[in-house]
Amino acid sequence: MHGTTSAGVFALPDHLAAKADPALIGDDEAHFAAVAASLADSIAGLSGRLHAERTAAGGTGQEALDRDLEVHRLTGRLRTLRRFGLDLCLGRIVRAGDAEPVYVGRLGLTDDAGRRLLVDWRSPAAEPFFAATHADPMGLVSRRRYRWTRGRITDYWDEVFDAEGLAGHAALDDQSAFLAGLGTSRSERMRDVLGTIQADQHAIIRAGSRGALVVDGGPGTGKTVVALHRTAHLLYAEPELASRGGVLFVGPHEPYLAYVSDVLPGLGEEGVRTCTLRDLVPEGATARIEPDPEVARLKSSADLVRAIEAAVRFYEEPPTRPVTVATQRADVRLTADDWADAFRAPDPGTPHNEARDEVWEELVAILVDKHPADDDVPDDEVRAELLENDELRTAFTRAWPLLDAADVVADLWSVPAYLRMCAPWLGPDEVRVLQRADPRAWTVSDLPLLDAARRRLGDPEASRHGRRRRAAVAAERARMADVIADLVATDDSELKLMTTLRHGDLQDALVDDAALPSAAPDVLAGPFAHVVVDEAQELTDAEWQMLLLRCPSRSFTIVGDRAQARHGFPESWRERLQRVGLGDVQLASLTINYRTPEEVMAEAEPVIRAALPDANVPTSVRSSGVPVHHGSTSELASVLEGWLDQHAEGTACVIGDATFAPTDRVRSLTPSLAKGLEFDLVVLVDPDAFGTGTEGAVDRYVAMTRATQRLVVLTSS
Repeated sequence: MHGTTSAGVFALPDHLAAKADPALIGDDEAHFAAVAASLADSIAGLSGRLHAERTAAGGTGQEALDRDLEVHRLTGRLRTLRRFGLDLCLGRIVRAGDAEPVYVGRLGLTDDAGRRLLVDWRSPAAEPFFAATHADPMGLVSRRRYRWTRGRITDYWDEVFDAEGLAGHAALDDQSAFLAGLGTSRSERMRDVLGTIQADQHAIIRAGSRGALVVDGGPGTGKTVVALHRTAHLLYAEPELASRGGVLFVGPHEPYLAYVSDVLPGLGEEGVRTCTLRDLVPEGATARIEPDPEVARLKSSADLVRAIEAAVRFYEEPPTRPVTVATQRADVRLTADDWADAFRAPDPGTPHNEARDEVWEELVAILVDKHPADDDVPDDEVRAELLENDELRTAFTRAWPLLDAADVVADLWSVPAYLRMCAPWLGPDEVRVLQRADPRAWTVSDLPLLDAARRRLGDPEASRHGRRRRAAVAAERARMADVIADLVATDDSELKLMTTLRHGDLQDALVDDAALPSAAPDVLAGPFAHVVVDEAQELTDAEWQMLLLRCPSRSFTIVGDRAQARHGFPESWRERLQRVGLGDVQLASLTINYRTPEEVMAEAEPVIRAALPDANVPTSVRSSGVPVHHGSTSELASVLEGWLDQHAEGTACVIGDATFAPTDRVRSLTPSLAKGLEFDLVVLVDPDAFGTGTEGAVDRYVAMTRATQRLVVLTSS
């Protein structure tokens, strides 16, 4: 940029001087001045309210929760306002018959007089900004989009929807804003794309949360963009989702989560949980990929996950032999029926370990009832003696043991008879191949079974936590009773008001729940009101069970491309999802490739069609003018050095060379870890070594289509 034509918020380069005409931007300048003043007032006001909330007394119970939620809400809004400033504004629309434009922003903003300065991009009033087309202008005369650079407008584009709207507009190419945005350099974080959301994407973003919505599309169609913006829109349009558990966003791997981490906060949503499938289970952090394809195939079945129920039920069968329990005054006989009655005490669905205390209490109650009556020995004494009876505790521990999820799953891979009992449909060879020398050498294929076992069993420490909490409550109540006794003793008022503190409810209210011991909550356990899954074509039936358990409402956004499934995807989305347990399935397809240049797609398409002739290959909308370069691996260093010298911004990625050491702007990834990401330059090293069959073709196709500007293919021969 050799110079700029600057007026207020506009900083247009010299070659766009015509766009700096006050007749074109004067109204915008005046409006942005009002926005700036309102922003300053809002930031000052929010800062004051946040300080007041943080310095106020904490309170207890619901009062403390409400305070924490308000601090979180104020902090999130303040962070967004400070992060963006005036570039909160995406653009403006002019409706037929309206004298004033409507300015669309990331958040809504109103001045002191109540005038709406910005409408939230998710509000109905903003819908035409994204959805209007020349075929259906939705009542618009014109639409303007801004390009912001470091808080200044460095370009803008106008689209006109009727002949009367031609006056007063300097840029009438309705694709210029979008195509210009596609050509910008990439960084380590997904770039901002809210201002260039297209009508086909926007229709999916605004769809309701009921049932499962599949967003199907090839590389570069904006599936991830749609998923992230749909998440933000759902939380705005259906605020009840937050109170019903919120939204969980599941990505394919950690580099992907890092790449998209800024998008939702930039859309005004800070409370969405994000994770990979590995994050749902503690063992996921170190689990390796299953080396045996046959073992991976067997463990991908939802039936094997359901075998966990039988594995736990094995430990919940009541004893069939009677047990005699000796007390100081009598011997009491526990029959098989007594055991069965005690085992039926927990409500259906109570996790095994958490049900243990209920079974124990019922068993003791049965023994107290059966103990011979003695007027000199109250039931409480009999109960206390039974609670300390080592013989009874030993018998109970054998009958209903505390179980650990890892132990249960490890037993399946080390005790063939146990696996045959829990999964009787498996053949002898299948049982044999699932056994392994180290049953705790966890693989990714084990994670769904570990997750199912952990949910079915519950916390093995639940009983201990419960005892600690009850003891702490009793101690706190005793302390409060002493305090109240002292207050009552010293109360010399005429009405003796302190005596009201003896009321049990008031004593309970004085116990500080926040100070009591409790187990750390599993924030990824759910239930969630809605779950978003990206790269969903890779999930096995078993892995789907992990997500279904966390979303009882079956409300999902499912994003993927069948042609990018490394292990094949021969059925339809509806067939796959109905098989795993999702009945209400809707499909939305994206067919336009906004990311990958025509030059790259021309070489990538034959690669995938050779393995999958019916692959949904999207159509590119732009050309980079840079042909794909083929060369020798000896060129790797010079290719990267030349690109870095010519490009001060942007990112590159070397895919397929495990020996390449990454730098600040050049990543080194496998094809699998590159999935979902994008780079200005992609260098493929020996792509034929990625593998054969569907898996190899998919890896090559995925790797090639990460490029937004240039693709280089280097081979050793």
